[in-house]
Amino acid sequence: MFRTILFTFFLGIVLFTADYFSVGAYIHPEKWTILAFFFVVSLLQHRLMEQGFRENRERFVQFYLTTVVVRLLMCLVFVGVFLYFKVPSPNSFVVTFFVFYLFYTCFEIYGLYRNLRRDLE
Repeated sequence: MFRTILFTFFLGIVLFTADYFSVGAYIHPEKWTILAFFFVVSLLQHRLMEQGFRENRERFVQFYLTTVVVRLLMCLVFVGVFLYFKVPSPNSFVVTFFVFYLFYTCFEIYGLYRNLRRDLE
């Protein structure tokens, strides 16, 4: 969980510094809301995985896939709500959201791979 907090903090610094450069113009103004959403979803996913791993180690794959599906559904609802309420510049919003989704997914896969590799050794 500490790595998730550190990763989110790092992304926040990158977003904060992007505002001072020309890159900030390409990022949607709701970037902080999107970052907060992914931080909360990551913490929720971490807690669910921790609970599933503690109760029954053999059901780890089922818990992991369940958290992935829940995360995907929450993301669809989040984007749907923002598009329903007519967020300005919807294309930029979806692209920014997708980039954050890819960052957090890659971070999650890297963490999972690291944990599995450690457990196999």
